[in-house]
Amino acid sequence: MSKKGTRRHASGGPTMADLAQLAGVSKITVSRALGDSPLVNPETRERIQALAREHGYKLNISARNLRLRRSHTVAVIVEMKPSTDRTMFDPYPLVLLGGISQELTAAGYSVLLTTRQGASAAAVQAADGLILLGQGAHQDAVRRFDKLNLPMVVWGAQSGSDTHVVVGSDNRLGGAVVARHFIALGRHRPVFIGNPSHPEIFERLNGFIDALAVRGIKPLLMRRDEFTVDSGMDAVHSLHQRKVGFDAIFACNDLLAMGAIRATLDLGRSVPADVSVVGYDDMPLGASFLPPLSSVRQDWQEGGMLLARKVLALIEGEPASSESLPVSLIVRST
Repeated sequence: MSKKGTRRHASGGPTMADLAQLAGVSKITVSRALGDSPLVNPETRERIQALAREHGYKLNISARNLRLRRSHTVAVIVEMKPSTDRTMFDPYPLVLLGGISQELTAAGYSVLLTTRQGASAAAVQAADGLILLGQGAHQDAVRRFDKLNLPMVVWGAQSGSDTHVVVGSDNRLGGAVVARHFIALGRHRPVFIGNPSHPEIFERLNGFIDALAVRGIKPLLMRRDEFTVDSGMDAVHSLHQRKVGFDAIFACNDLLAMGAIRATLDLGRSVPADVSVVGYDDMPLGASFLPPLSSVRQDWQEGGMLLARKVLALIEGEPASSESLPVSLIVRST
């Protein structure tokens, strides 16, 4: 035993766990402090670095990675399939990825970004942890990547059967605030556009249904698998062809909402005088759309940072729990 009871390796130096115990912090905080991460406040960072100098601890990244068989890489898999209408440049997943990258880079980790189709690569399987953006219909993506046996955190909606950590927005609340908005506007024939096979969409729909039920209102579900402008237009044209009356539309994302507005205007109806429309995600494009789109806002940046923090905790063997972020309705002109 060395001074202050610190254990030493055969090489003569203390372990990171020793420093963490001396400093009264977690191992990941020690790792960040020794890497000059801005995520650790200056006072704590300097105190940990002073302890490291005092006890002769040096952070040897190559040796540590070899010893722990770590790559110091986190794989980030985007479950969505990019398309012309729904690109990787949208806030989901771009801003979410920004939050993830900021946090992982500050902790000394590399980010391996891929899509669901590229997730069988050896580099993904060699990663220390996995962040999955999107659960897939019926959680099929979650089941698939569970088989990799990596510490995994998922962006999506929580359920009672989860065996993994989930970070996401309060989708049920999001649906409820839209329903209350329509009720306040005096709407009685609302339509929901989306695919509730996806857990997040399912929660939005159920929040919407439950809040409307208080006033005895039942929404019509227009199931659409593609979350695009064209799909939103198709949904409204289908309603028109079937001569279905409606005075409000809640679309499960902003692109569907924009398509619904475009089709509604093409059919000679006014938005919002005849039909109120609300989207979800609050994309920058929605604010500049004509008319400017009302939408439910999610905090993508905070969500990305939380995903990264939780996967880092799991990698270090520390506890992590699921977490739900608040949402807010941004009312504009629709």
